[in-house]
Amino acid sequence: MSKARLVITAVVVEGRSQSEVAREYGVSQGWISRLVKRYRLEGEAAFEPRSRRPNTSPTRLAQSTIDLILELHENLAGKGLDHGPQTIAWHLTHHHGLSVSVNSIHRHLHAAGLIVAQPQKRPKSSYIRFAAEQPNERWQADFTHWWLAEGTHV
Repeated sequence: MSKARLVITAVVVEGRSQSEVAREYGVSQGWISRLVKRYRLEGEAAFEPRSRRPNTSPTRLAQSTIDLILELHENLAGKGLDHGPQTIAWHLTHHHGLSVSVNSIHRHLHAAGLIVAQPQKRPKSSYIRFAAEQPNERWQADFTHWWLAEGTHV
């Protein structure tokens, strides 16, 4: 039985106070109040898990802007010009009066499958650290060569 169902049973069915149930189950009174209200409005559906996704995304780009980004990418690539996110951002700013971040443009190009991965770049996980597991296991020398005024090398 879920904690929500136990709390509802204790408050609604048994008639115990919300503060007493909150102390017993280690939850906040606010959560209990919201749960009881939802149970009274929706019944058994109150126990179903809910999505935490926001209802709106106010900073999301308009679909017309996304279409314009994809169109610019296609036009620039067709002419053989640079068609990366920085170039598209420049065209949006200077020719269309839109200010869109380079990261947003890259994200939408990647979502459309237009970004080509560069497999020749090594992932950071493949780097070998210069670190010793035991004391005195690795030594490193850091020195500089000096030339004296008479031309001898030190």
